[in-house]
Amino acid sequence: MSEVSRSSQSYRHYVRGLLLLGYVINFIDRSILSILLEPIKYELELSDSELGFLGGLAFALFYATLGIPIAALADRWSRVKVLALAMVIWSLMTAICGMASNFIQLLLARIGVGVGEAGASPASHSLISDYFPIETRATALSIYALGIPIGSMIGNFVGGWGAQELGWRATFYLVGLPGVLVALLIWMTLREPPRGLSDAKTANAVPTIENVPAPSMAEVFKYLWAKRSFRHIGFAAGLHAFAGYGAGTWNAPFLIRSHEMPLAEVGGWLALISGIGAIGTFAGGFLGDRLSDRRGDRRWYLWVSGIATIVMVPFQVVAYMYDGLPTALGCLFIVSIFGGMYLGPSFAMTQALVTLRMRAVASAILLFMLNIIGMGLGPYFVGIASDILEPSYGIDALRFALLLAVIANTWAAIHYFLGARRLTSDLEETERLIAQGAARS
Repeated sequence: MSEVSRSSQSYRHYVRGLLLLGYVINFIDRSILSILLEPIKYELELSDSELGFLGGLAFALFYATLGIPIAALADRWSRVKVLALAMVIWSLMTAICGMASNFIQLLLARIGVGVGEAGASPASHSLISDYFPIETRATALSIYALGIPIGSMIGNFVGGWGAQELGWRATFYLVGLPGVLVALLIWMTLREPPRGLSDAKTANAVPTIENVPAPSMAEVFKYLWAKRSFRHIGFAAGLHAFAGYGAGTWNAPFLIRSHEMPLAEVGGWLALISGIGAIGTFAGGFLGDRLSDRRGDRRWYLWVSGIATIVMVPFQVVAYMYDGLPTALGCLFIVSIFGGMYLGPSFAMTQALVTLRMRAVASAILLFMLNIIGMGLGPYFVGIASDILEPSYGIDALRFALLLAVIANTWAAIHYFLGARRLTSDLEETERLIAQGAARS
């Protein structure tokens, strides 16, 4: 077996840790815009609809669509190199955002960030799936997904401080350039594992699986879309992200407008709220693995996601409708915990539903649904709704626009429970195909 196949447990944890660091950088660069929306709005004289477009659809359209062909490249070429090159691109484009002097220039820079970040998660998910077996994969992917709350926490804190002390332009430079150094570390220290390393039944199966040609993007999409459980996972994750990204983009302007909080104070509170969300992000995958193992029923992966999604809805309603700031902040803390619990189980089950050379593309397909519906439409919908409601509700228009977006979470929970009904049979079908391939080897 190769050196990678014999990697120690400590090296596997190093891989996951470095991929997590890359994802933290990813989300710092992605989320930094939201805390800077207000100063950008007034300097560049933009509407809420334009800000929503910058924070959502402009990024998500390129991020989601390019993610699939880049993932196909990762299924054929080195996933480590794809990830490192992608990180260089998005880090430099984040810094370039600070040079924008009008809407179009900032739009093009944000598109560049989306193009670079398209190569991050599919390659990382595929690497993690080869280093960690299915029994612990949801936990491993949940630890990787901690990059979302940690990156958002750092982005909010640094963004709030930087906007006040350095200005929004210098803040983009500050968060963008360090990613190039992390990209070099990934390129130089991560080793490419054989495909199917954690799934191979025998040592001899690994090199055989590695030499099997990867299917086309169309073949992966057809295979995955035929899984009814995946269709429900995709729509559930997308709708959940619709409410999540809508809130994540607009929470800072909401607190500034409706509660008259200073920008630096908003950054500090949102940093704490994002950080506490790490509890839920880890707990989702951990509970999915633990309950599925103890109860002998893998439907728990989707039940955990569905229960967490529906529980957070009343707290979201109170956060946006109650006038008391302490109560609103308290509810946002609770929402942050439950909001990330769907990530690990959703991505783990997507990886488990496909065969070994489909994993990066499968992850990209789920990300496409999640980001087009969620990141693309969520912030844009809230911005448009805020502009439409502003003549009637004035400063509180954004409050009601955010409340409208919350409805999507109820719909998302229904899809998780429906997906659980077909999950077991769909997983067993895929496992039979993997076993047949190993037997032929």
